[in-house]
Amino acid sequence: MHLRKLRTKPVARVAATALVCGATALLDSPLAAAADGTPAFSADHLTTWQTDGIVWSLAAANGVVYVGGSFDTVRPPGAAPGDRLVKRRNFAAFDAVTGKLLPCAPSFNGHNHTVRAMKASPDGRVLYVGGSFNRAGSTAVANAAALDTAGCTVKETFRPSVSATVRAIETTGNAVYLGGDFTKVGGQPRNRVAALTPQGSLMPFRADVDQPVRALSVASSHGRLFLGGDFGSVNGKAARALVTLHPTTGKTIVTYPDWFPPQSSVKTIARDQTRFFVGAEGRGPGIFDGRIAGRLTNGTLVWKDTCLGATQSVLPYKGVLFSASHAHNCSETPGGFPERGDRQHLLAQSINDRRILHWFPDTNDGLGEQVGPRALVVSRGVLWVGGEFTRVNDKPQQGLTRFGSRDTGAPAVPALSLSETAPGKVTLTWRASWDRDDAYLTYRIYRDGTLVARKTKSSTHWDRPKLSHTDTVPAGTRHTYTLEVTDGTNTSPKSNSVTVTVPSKAAQDRRVGDAQ
Repeated sequence: MHLRKLRTKPVARVAATALVCGATALLDSPLAAAADGTPAFSADHLTTWQTDGIVWSLAAANGVVYVGGSFDTVRPPGAAPGDRLVKRRNFAAFDAVTGKLLPCAPSFNGHNHTVRAMKASPDGRVLYVGGSFNRAGSTAVANAAALDTAGCTVKETFRPSVSATVRAIETTGNAVYLGGDFTKVGGQPRNRVAALTPQGSLMPFRADVDQPVRALSVASSHGRLFLGGDFGSVNGKAARALVTLHPTTGKTIVTYPDWFPPQSSVKTIARDQTRFFVGAEGRGPGIFDGRIAGRLTNGTLVWKDTCLGATQSVLPYKGVLFSASHAHNCSETPGGFPERGDRQHLLAQSINDRRILHWFPDTNDGLGEQVGPRALVVSRGVLWVGGEFTRVNDKPQQGLTRFGSRDTGAPAVPALSLSETAPGKVTLTWRASWDRDDAYLTYRIYRDGTLVARKTKSSTHWDRPKLSHTDTVPAGTRHTYTLEVTDGTNTSPKSNSVTVTVPSKAAQDRRVGDAQ
């Protein structure tokens, strides 16, 4: 077992995760300090319920993961479309650890009937929901609502009248921030961003944003509210796609004039204790589709990657930045891959230097805009992913998936072939296999059922080198070879067998003579 495997999934970490009692515990928080910069999750997906449409948003509180989007039903793990359907109108709730479907199921209906944003209060007692709907359960609302998480009841006191779609929500102990397409809240002018009390009353905070807001993140201890979206002007001055506002007044603190070209929009913002992270989507030539890290204290740039493939969600967790996108060219980013005509939909990067880490679970593009995954959240040590995909790791799985800490997938066994023989020598070749969460794999070569050699080599899905091994055996003997590959935890089945008759020196000489 090599070093990376020991660092990724030690018993101590699994035990500590099991002891977490609340969704806001430090060990389970995206704000937790960096551990070792190694992904805390296996790339092997867990059994998960599915939706019949698109998941736009995920949120977590008290060991429950809430799923919002544009769907009518959910179905159990492994069920085909149309099979064993359970009604859930644009909203569902699951146990974060077991994945069990929970009875919390208010329907969100009306207008374009979709849930686009969710965020729990810091204490986890209230879940705020935004989108395009006019009814939450039996309660009339206008594009925003709140649920009491203890009883899964719609809060009658939180019913702000929002004039258009809510696309982003952020919360503090004293405020609920909404971002989206709207121009009025409670009949008062609020251009695409507003602040409410936890009870739903409009606060004095005010900013003028000229185009939709799609992402919000607040750093209260730094006195900053980050806004991302399609906009080019905030408070009457140029602000391309990203701006920092004062969280009480709405006044502009920082703009980022050189960070984004006109064709790119910010779709997601998250932070840890010292940095904020941004993901963008662009259209046309000269776009920026990747991720950026900046300092919370002053907004200066830490790093910027150059991957193409619209980023929909970012999530820092234990020293790693996880992202949902459809990355298809990361050749200029350390650890990245070239343009190959395919897409990688989930990535992990070092928060310190943007390096792409060897963690490559994947989805397909799926439905709708065919983006793939759109939302990420961690709860109780499990990473949940939602979006418009219909396959995960090349297997049917629609709308929702999740990843835990246990590595269960063995590398695929490569085909073994004979390269050449000589008196006393046999040379075997194979193409390196690859594993979704382990770069270094060990190949074990067996002669007549006995292990005779080991060879360790790194590989990725875009770089699988040709490997070989020369075995020394008595001339004139006959042997059967097989191969297996291990990631340090899981081992593949044995490969095809190759039976070789090793020539004697006399036979080799006769063969050379005949050839001449």
